Amino acid sequence: MRIYDGSPRQDWEEALRSIGAFADREGLKELLFLELQDGFLLQGLGVPAGGHDADTMGTIAKRTYELLDDQVGHLMDEEAAHRGEADANEPHLGVDNYYEQALRIVGAWVDREKARDLFFFEQEGSFVVRVLQSGVGGTIGHHLAEFTREEIVAMIEEAPQMRGSAPAAGHAAQGEST
Repeated sequence: MRIYDGSPRQDWEEALRSIGAFADREGLKELLFLELQDGFLLQGLGVPAGGHDADTMGTIAKRTYELLDDQVGHLMDEEAAHRGEADANEPHLGVDNYYEQALRIVGAWVDREKARDLFFFEQEGSFVVRVLQSGVGGTIGHHLAEFTREEIVAMIEEAPQMRGSAPAAGHAAQGEST
């Protein structure tokens, strides 16, 4: 992710939170996410554009977005401007903001892993994440992790208490080089 090149921390938590809020606004489900050289590819199932009339109700179509680094930076600025406007201090887990909260959790995990080359897909609220990890001597290889919907929901509910302390780790699968 080039948005934060040179900074002491790549802030995947905030970047993915903002992209998640975008996915929520677009009404996407069943996400696929791929890091590109100068941005990201986001794909999901959603109602086709202009598809809110009676003839297309219930019809879904694959929607694909290429989000360049500058666009992601803009999304992050928009989301930061709206911080603190929620009715309560607790995150509200619902249809309107599930991806904002869930991708924030995934992003925090990626930050802790100090990983790059992010790819994930989501189905029914569960995530399978692949990242490329680097070690002291260079690249270690690809690492897989899975987060069930129940684990994501539990981490979202724990998030307010975890602020300022080390968040809980995800359940990592075997890390295999490709």
